[in-house]
Amino acid sequence: MSFLKKIQEKFSSGRVEREVPQAPSPSPSAPARTPGAQAAPPKAGALERVKNLIAVGSGKGGVGKSTVALNLALSLAQEGFKVGIVDADIHGPSLQQMTRTGRPTMTDDDFLEPPEYEGVKVMSVAMFAPAGQAQIMRGPMVTQVIRQFLTQVNWGELDYLIVDLPPGTGDIHLTLAQMVPLSGAVLVTTPQEVSLLDVRKAVHMFQTVNVPILGVVENMSYFVCDGCDKKHFIFREGGGRKLAAEIGAPLLGELPIDPRVADSGDAGVAFVVSNPSSIVGQAYLEMAKQMKVQQAKLQRSGDGALGYFLLEWKQNV
Repeated sequence: MSFLKKIQEKFSSGRVEREVPQAPSPSPSAPARTPGAQAAPPKAGALERVKNLIAVGSGKGGVGKSTVALNLALSLAQEGFKVGIVDADIHGPSLQQMTRTGRPTMTDDDFLEPPEYEGVKVMSVAMFAPAGQAQIMRGPMVTQVIRQFLTQVNWGELDYLIVDLPPGTGDIHLTLAQMVPLSGAVLVTTPQEVSLLDVRKAVHMFQTVNVPILGVVENMSYFVCDGCDKKHFIFREGGGRKLAAEIGAPLLGELPIDPRVADSGDAGVAFVVSNPSSIVGQAYLEMAKQMKVQQAKLQRSGDGALGYFLLEWKQNV
């Protein structure tokens, strides 16, 4: 049975996925693998014509990461690039709500054909499930879905494939780092220290798995009221700039608060599509340009797309 049929059957039934027996994990006393060894590359055919894979993460939820990821993808598309986006937040997918795309179809060679939104190819597990139904899956099944989204989707020729990561630093993040050579990561935060605490953990995770940091985006930076031109820093000021300085990465943008951003997402219309000339719309476009500049610098210096990460167990002495 094809993957598409399997996942449609699972979500239409609403049954709980039983845990799949896995091979035992290596014990801490097991010998380390050969240094420098690489994990097996993904199956050819799905990603072979994708030039750049960009992860968008935050280490936590509630910072507007998915909104930033979608508008980043659309901003790149508006500049003429071929773009796709994967909703890797399996337990809390939101891209389907923000784009209202339909279900993918199946090609003759058993690949999923992703639907498009404003020219951007989109893939999300929410396309297979009724609205409001939870994705009740354990780690092995979640990992399998991500693998299929990367290796059994007809992405075609893309300049950028944006990966909208879930909160945390767990299975999905390691699966991506092991399977594909990520070109870099964009970190999304809000100004307050509570947000920065978790984003720093995401920084450490990306550094551990050899993924270069392309930059920091500070969302909900400030608010400009209707009656004045003054910036009101509701959630404190300068958190994103502070983090960027700490890790030696550029600040890609400070996105102001605009209630229309939430309205657009709820209506299934991305903000750079509905309000491209607004302050926030222009900030998204500038964010995409700055990310491209940083990626070009990393590629020239040889620091981009560092290869596959191999998780090793080492004996504690």
